[in-house]
Amino acid sequence: MLFIDPTAAEWPDARTDYERDALAFCRAWRSDQSEFTLHTSGSTGTPKPILLTRRQLVASARLTGQTFGLMPGDALFVCLNIHYIAGVMMLVRGLELGLPMWLTEPAANPLTEFDTTGSAFAFTAFVPLQLQTILETAPDQLPLLAGCKAILVGGAATNPALERALQVITAPVYATYGMTETVSHIAIRRLNGPAKQDTFSALAGVELGLDARGCLNIRAAATDFERIQTNDVADLITPTEFRLLGRADAIINSGGVKIQPERIERIIQEHLAERGFTGRLFVAGKPNDRLGQRVVAFIEWPDDETKRLTDDEWSAIRADIRATIGPYAVPKEVITVARFAETPTGKVDKGTTMGLNA
Repeated sequence: MLFIDPTAAEWPDARTDYERDALAFCRAWRSDQSEFTLHTSGSTGTPKPILLTRRQLVASARLTGQTFGLMPGDALFVCLNIHYIAGVMMLVRGLELGLPMWLTEPAANPLTEFDTTGSAFAFTAFVPLQLQTILETAPDQLPLLAGCKAILVGGAATNPALERALQVITAPVYATYGMTETVSHIAIRRLNGPAKQDTFSALAGVELGLDARGCLNIRAAATDFERIQTNDVADLITPTEFRLLGRADAIINSGGVKIQPERIERIIQEHLAERGFTGRLFVAGKPNDRLGQRVVAFIEWPDDETKRLTDDEWSAIRADIRATIGPYAVPKEVITVARFAETPTGKVDKGTTMGLNA
C-alpha cells in the first residue's frame, strides 16, 4: 500500500508499476497539466479515448467534496483502477481538496493490508464485487468503514442481496451514476439506513433531460456545460430525480416484442436474494432463427451444488416474470458460468462471456 500526502514536497518511491503510474498522474497534476486522455471501460462497447480538461476534473472533484462534506485532512482509500475515470477521480479529489490518500492495487478485498483497530480513512469507493467480498469473507474488517463520511459503490448495479447485506454498515453507502464523459458520478442513491432511496438524485448544478427514446442526457460543470447524451433509459420523476430502467442498446427483440433485460434481472435477483445468493447475473438476447432473439439468463454460480435452485424454485421465478412482464420475457435458457469475463475495471464483459458460453 502507498501513502500519498498531497501537501508533501516529495512523495515516496513506487514499488510497483501500478504505483509508478499513480505517482506519474499525481506529478502531471502538480505540474498543472491542462488536459488528460482517459479511456472508457468497454463494458458497453469498444473502449474509446475521451479528452478531459483540468477544469472538468476540478469541477467534479469539488462537487464531490461539497456533496459529502470532505475537508482538508480527510483521508481517502483509493482501491479502484487509476487507469480509468473512477480511480483517476479519487486521485484528483485527494490532490485538489488536500486529502491524504492510501492507494492499493484493485483486488476482491482491498482492505487486507489495513489494521482494523481504527478507521484509517473518511471516504472511499468500491465496485459491488469488492463490497460483497468484504461483507461475505471479512466482516471483521467492517470497523474500518464505520468512520467514513461516505462509501460509494459504482461501476455496476447493486443487486437486492447486496443491498440487504450492506445494512450492517453504519456509515452512509451510496450507489453512484456516471461515466467517463460526465467525469465520474453526477447522481447518487442512498443504499442503507433510514434515508435509503430507490431513485437517484442529481448532484447540485446537474441538469437532466430525456431524448425521444426516453434516454437520459446530462449537462453540468464537469461536462463543460455540454449536454452529454446517454443510452440509459430512465424515468425522470422530477427535474433532479430519476429511476434507471436499463440500456436502450440492451433491449431484446424477441418475436417482435421489445424487452428490457434489466427488468427480468431484477425479478431473478429478488428471488435469489431470498436464498442468500449474492452473485452476479445478466439477461441478454441470443440470435434465434424463429424469434430473432431468444431471452437467455447467464448466472455466475458457485460450484456448490447444494446452493442451486430446484426446478420448483425456477418455476416460481418464471411464473413471476410471466405475470409481471409477459410470456416473451421468460428466459428460454439459463446458462451457469463459473466466472464471468470482466473488463479491466471489474465490470462484467457480457459480450465475451456470451461468446465463451455460446
